[in-house]
Amino acid sequence: MRNKNLKRYGFGYYLLYLLKRKRDAVMGQPVHHRDFSKEIRYTATRSSGAGGQNVNKVSTRIELRFSVVNSLILSDEEKALLLKKLTSRINADGELVLSAQTERSQHRNKQQVLERFIRLLADALKEEKPRIPTKPTKTSRIRRMTHKLRHSQKKQLRRFDNID
Repeated sequence: MRNKNLKRYGFGYYLLYLLKRKRDAVMGQPVHHRDFSKEIRYTATRSSGAGGQNVNKVSTRIELRFSVVNSLILSDEEKALLLKKLTSRINADGELVLSAQTERSQHRNKQQVLERFIRLLADALKEEKPRIPTKPTKTSRIRRMTHKLRHSQKKQLRRFDNID
């Protein structure tokens, strides 16, 4: 595959491809490829709500705890970004706490909370594109000026002039 790209696009393209791969390797693997299993703690508690006897007997609610501050998998930049973006979800101890209780089985709730955890981290670590400001179009400027003119005429008509 690489040789095919090299032949088709030339050496410059291939060099850019390699540089991009190196940059991605330096930035770290994508979140869904990392193994967080050693740093995640799960606790099971009884789920609330309707469900009959199953709710009273079985601990199906799963709570996932991940210490952002003490993580060895995340780089310092990633930790700072997560602490900034997920401030409302991280407790005073620096732990990200998520829970799932929609399913009736512990295993499915565990899968669900893990998927939410991975999605949350991926979204928080995603690099945001800077907004490029654009000039207003000619039509929008004309529309704005006509609205302004109509509005001022309306105000002029409401005015009450004292006739002495």
